Amino acid sequence: MHAPLAAFTLFALLTQQSSSCRELTLVLPHELREEESAVLLVSVGVIPRGARIEITTPSGRPLGTISPYGIRAGREAGTYTVPLPANAISGRHVTLRLSLAFNGKHRAPAKKEVKGVRVVVTKE
Repeated sequence: MHAPLAAFTLFALLTQQSSSCRELTLVLPHELREEESAVLLVSVGVIPRGARIEITTPSGRPLGTISPYGIRAGREAGTYTVPLPANAISGRHVTLRLSLAFNGKHRAPAKKEVKGVRVVVTKE
């Protein structure tokens, strides 16, 4: 991956939080140019063993799943990179839904489980 052109800390406009997901909107520094792409950097804290973080668009289109493996109990899972398709971005905004899936159930992840989400614009 090329060096980031710009990284913006989660400027999350918590537009909605239901019991099954957390919805947030991130703002890019500018609209993507032809030679650029975007990725999400998701900082995952302590989550239950076997749990996964699912990332979708508001319409339910899957963007990625974070499924930590080999993390010791009680330890933070770390930061994960999720490619962000250009067609998931509207102008300078991207809206995401995050859900924690565990034991066949889905719920909104707590702030200590998903500690932050950033969008990074890189040159291809």
